[in-house]
Amino acid sequence: MIVAFSISPAAGDETGGVSEAVAEAIRVVRASGLRNETNAMFTNLEGEWDEVMAVVKQAVDAVAAVSPRVSLVLKADIRPGYTGQLTAKVERLEQALGD
Repeated sequence: MIVAFSISPAAGDETGGVSEAVAEAIRVVRASGLRNETNAMFTNLEGEWDEVMAVVKQAVDAVAAVSPRVSLVLKADIRPGYTGQLTAKVERLEQALGD
């Protein structure tokens, strides 16, 4: 499965920024060993249901350690029997575009 998720504390730091808290969540994701990528809006994570959801929970807990309230947006592509889709889906799209 692939999960796209975004975690943010309810309040930012003294400048309104949330990057330090979000960085804690990304550290958890990268330490997990699961395939992942981060862009400006979401972090994509690929693996089996239980391992992916465990990492998402750990990432939420990391942000919750610095904020009493946490926002989580999550979207999942659940396709049993398929792996490597984090990049394969994009490759198929590029082929369809003919570029």
